[in-house]
Amino acid sequence: MRAMATVTTTALCLLAAALAGCGAGGTGEDRTAGDILDEANATMRKLSSVTVDITNRTTSGGTVTSHLVTDLDGRCRSRTTWSGGGVLEQIRLGTTDYVRPNRAYLQKWKKKPGVTGEQRLWVKTPVDPASPGGDGLTSCERPFDSFGTAKKGGSTRVGDTRAVEVIVTDKADKEGTYTFYVAEEGEPYLLKTVYKSGAQRTTTSFSGFDEPLNVRAPKPGEVLSAGG
Repeated sequence: MRAMATVTTTALCLLAAALAGCGAGGTGEDRTAGDILDEANATMRKLSSVTVDITNRTTSGGTVTSHLVTDLDGRCRSRTTWSGGGVLEQIRLGTTDYVRPNRAYLQKWKKKPGVTGEQRLWVKTPVDPASPGGDGLTSCERPFDSFGTAKKGGSTRVGDTRAVEVIVTDKADKEGTYTFYVAEEGEPYLLKTVYKSGAQRTTTSFSGFDEPLNVRAPKPGEVLSAGG
């Protein structure tokens, strides 16, 4: 009887495993929202390169978009565009930045109304480690960290990929809600995040996972040193 009971238990366990997971670890429906998000963030941190596209809309300040190709360390290229027409391009290679603003950017943000021609040269300047992001330039790094309280949303598609929604709220931001879209097919990449509050909506999309990174310094004739 004991042998038959053991066989029966094993058979039931195998059947249950096929449907919803059996024993420790489980898969599919029994994974928590926190587990899904932790796995996605861990997968993203292992990437050698990724493309990040951000659109930020506010009720008072218009729209800002950015396109970033990065190795998530110290090598990246970005282009940020403001709804007023300003554009700032940047190449970061280790401890060196190459920056190229357009005319609209210089006129509005650098208070140089007399600038009439387009800026064709890149300005070479050292990276200031004391003020990451504080100088208005883009960091190559991305913080793929879990936070707040997560709960599962529905299933959807991001482009051609099936994804699951993970909705996150955080005590530090009582008005905002984050929705993370995690791939359910192939690698559990983070495909998109959407942040919503009363005054802001930010959509961040990720693509180009581990694709070759073609980020190089400008040609010497296109570079102007910040020192003169």
